Amino acid sequence: MSEHSFVPAADTARDFRDALGCFATGVTVVTAQSDQGPLGMTANSFASLSLDPPLVLWAPAKSSRRHASFAKAAHFAIHVMAEDQHDLAHHFAKNGDGFDAFDWSLSALDVPILEGCLARFECHLSAMHDAGDHTILVGHVDRATYRPGKGLIFKRGQYGGFAGLD
Repeated sequence: MSEHSFVPAADTARDFRDALGCFATGVTVVTAQSDQGPLGMTANSFASLSLDPPLVLWAPAKSSRRHASFAKAAHFAIHVMAEDQHDLAHHFAKNGDGFDAFDWSLSALDVPILEGCLARFECHLSAMHDAGDHTILVGHVDRATYRPGKGLIFKRGQYGGFAGLD
């Protein structure tokens, strides 16, 4: 296939999405407590932001039914999925509840914590920024946890592994 150039606009939204899909990202599940109980959402819009102070960000879509609950959560946890956690990531991409199908517990701050993840960042909300059809949520990391292993990635609409070092 030859190279395809376009101007991002409403009529080229699919092309823009396909171009963005060429960039492989890690997969996270973000959890928080909501008025209805524990809530989760799969997100690939996660990034480190600052070492001092320790800040990370993620960006839920405003069109998500879970957006309002995450936008008002004072505390949340970002879980980096391990290569073998496809089922967990897929579940929270579709559903915000259903935690009982997975190993989890509540943190001291009442945030749902998923077990077995490659890394976890327990945060309090530091800032919120409007960003088009998403909201950027900046978290101040209060506690971080990690373990050896390979991460789950997402590229061109598919989950996969990373062929490389742990």
